[in-house]
Amino acid sequence: MTTDAADAWKQWHEQRVETVSAPYGPLALTATHWVEDYPEGRLPDIPGIWVADGDGIVLTAAEGDGLTVEGRPFAGEVRLAADRAPEAEARVAFGEKRLFTLVREGVWGVRVYDPGSAARRSFRGIEATPYDPRWSVPGRFTPYDGARVVRVGNADGRERGLALAGELAFALDGRESTLRVAQQGDGALWAVFADGTSGDTSFRFRFLHPAAPDAQGRTTVDFNRAQLPPCAFADHFLCPLPPPGNTLDVAIEAGERGLG
Repeated sequence: MTTDAADAWKQWHEQRVETVSAPYGPLALTATHWVEDYPEGRLPDIPGIWVADGDGIVLTAAEGDGLTVEGRPFAGEVRLAADRAPEAEARVAFGEKRLFTLVREGVWGVRVYDPGSAARRSFRGIEATPYDPRWSVPGRFTPYDGARVVRVGNADGRERGLALAGELAFALDGRESTLRVAQQGDGALWAVFADGTSGDTSFRFRFLHPAAPDAQGRTTVDFNRAQLPPCAFADHFLCPLPPPGNTLDVAIEAGERGLG
């Protein structure tokens, strides 16, 4: 094990703990409300009237509702597009809470981030296995001819499309394996996977974010940086489940395993 790699992993782990425990990090999420489920526009414990309208949400509020939009007290009507991260910069706030608008497959929702959430107050860290170089191996990405969208279950019990960009091949202990992966805007890969530890000594599935492959498709598959999905920190995240083919027949005794 190289000291540099172990030190880099330690820094990564410390940063992950900081990120998830931030005032508006995953532990602060206390609700995800789908606007279509509330035809009168009244969301639970949130003032104002919230109505989905085509490519946005129309919010109507009175001065006494106590909402702010872009940091200023709000009364009247405003049209909201989907917020972009970071969640702390959501346009609408209710006291310390941030009301984050999102859309999934044409369905509009509002997420409530509360820095005083019970999960954030009780957080004691992330259980993670110390760095082990045998879990970091070369990989090769082979793109599909165009994205392939597969329907997968989500952590909230609904089924949604997951766009996959190709397959990532690698070998662990001499055994060849592949993962079907998505590709993000910066070229980095994203895999949702399960393995022999899932639901036992690790959360039931995890995320992996290999770096963008080079021109030959080469990247590093480092399971030391396997991450707990957001729904491990709060029940109100959607989190796609592993697509077909992404349950590995090996026990990945590495990376984040559960909450401390």
